[in-house]
Amino acid sequence: MLPTPVSLRIGSRSKGFLRADSHRRSRLDVLLTRARITNLGFIILSAFAALSFLTNIVFYFSGSSEERYITHGYQPESIQATFDREDYLSGLSHLVMVPGHGIWKGWSGEEKLDEEMWVLEQYQLGGGRVKVWVQHIQTGVDLAMEDEHSLLVFSGGQTRQNSTTTEAESYIRLASQTGMLGKHPASFRRVTTENYALDSFQNLLFSVARFHEYTGRYPDLITVVGYEMKRRRFSELHRASLRWPADRFRYIGIDPTEEASTAHEGERQNGYLPYTKDAYGCHDVLLAKRRSRNPFFRYHSYYTSSPELNELFNWCPGPREGGPTALYPGPLPWYTPPRH
Repeated sequence: MLPTPVSLRIGSRSKGFLRADSHRRSRLDVLLTRARITNLGFIILSAFAALSFLTNIVFYFSGSSEERYITHGYQPESIQATFDREDYLSGLSHLVMVPGHGIWKGWSGEEKLDEEMWVLEQYQLGGGRVKVWVQHIQTGVDLAMEDEHSLLVFSGGQTRQNSTTTEAESYIRLASQTGMLGKHPASFRRVTTENYALDSFQNLLFSVARFHEYTGRYPDLITVVGYEMKRRRFSELHRASLRWPADRFRYIGIDPTEEASTAHEGERQNGYLPYTKDAYGCHDVLLAKRRSRNPFFRYHSYYTSSPELNELFNWCPGPREGGPTALYPGPLPWYTPPRH
């Protein structure tokens, strides 16, 4: 703080009969000088900041998970203004997810089994894979038709450099063009796409986020339709990484018959085992796969539409968290961590 102005000290000595009054005024003047006001304001602001910080800490630990999610999520009004959800969507509770494996280029149902009409990796040629993918699509549609509380989600991103569409979009187009969705597929509203997943873990996680984005709520039950050889990968590893309850998860597996033995061993070596060492697919080999499958630098909208999952989206455990297999410890809409 600055010293008392000289003029005030001189005045109080030269006029004895005003000494007491000057002394009182000098104190007031000192508090009202520019330097004193600045310091007083700093003290007040610091106290206010400390109080605000303590209030936020108390709110965070005492409030419900939902309240914390709302606080930390941001959904622009300009986007919300474009939503006009029909009432029945809020009643959907069953996520039926079909993960993509290739991209169909065709427009006629007669082309669905023609490998020339698919964008495939070299190892996907032959072996009856395309036929099985069509079975996956048909099974997913059948499940959605049977359960009026279900939402069918085809999941898979724009993973091929030589394709302008996503795996998911090609699957829903095939379902439409082959008549799986009925004579008027546009009228069947309980089907959508998830267009950003780059691997099986993201197929599951992002489809849950897409379900919320589409319906405004999270599912109660998940059914995955995919390869039988990937059952353990989804049911044991991915489900656990999401902290999803086992009794609310189903898996329907359909494999190609032509190459069952070699395919199962390839899945064990290149899929199941890597995820046992890297639960969230964010290190080394599995991360390299994601990079190779994102040639167009796509990124999802779920940070905005499903802010409850933001910390899970970013969870990539290292040594500090207990290693790459450490499960996400925080709260989720379907999971509450145990109290210690």
